[in-house]
Amino acid sequence: MLTSQIPSRVEPYKLAARRERLEGTVALDKLPRLAEEAGDQTGDCHVVLEFGIDAQGRREIRGQLQATLALPCRRCLVPLSQDVSSEFLLGMVSDEALAAELPASHEPVLVENEQLDLLAVVEDELILSLPQVVYHDEAECHVSAEQLVSKTEGATAESTSTTNPFAVLNALKSSGALKGKK
Repeated sequence: MLTSQIPSRVEPYKLAARRERLEGTVALDKLPRLAEEAGDQTGDCHVVLEFGIDAQGRREIRGQLQATLALPCRRCLVPLSQDVSSEFLLGMVSDEALAAELPASHEPVLVENEQLDLLAVVEDELILSLPQVVYHDEAECHVSAEQLVSKTEGATAESTSTTNPFAVLNALKSSGALKGKK
């Protein structure tokens, strides 16, 4: 089934029994947890979800997603465009105890009252796909390499090398002022 917008809620067991395929988009501005992690976003995430039943009778969802996100550079905090994509395999479970029975290849997704919140699934996968750090190329970054070096580090290193805190004791010792004192 080809849709322009992925429905927010589905009955995944019925879709798996019919081996349905959903393809469409999710508006990025409808994903509040993504906004908390990566800032406000515009545009859409392209999503393909294939529902099915594997050879062992497990109901599963094979998915792919692609989006272009505006993520802040860790140096200058100016957003830059980053392509994010993910392929995932989800195993449907009706309670958390059944999640332990899934093979390592499947990530559990909890189906409550035979309903699944697809927007939450897409949002989870997008968040998991975010890069750890994002930087502009040095030539494009609004912060130069010189600005990243702390000025106080150099001054501190110079002052500690020129003034030895034990110099006073050394002077007292060599003058004989400390002789005979215990």
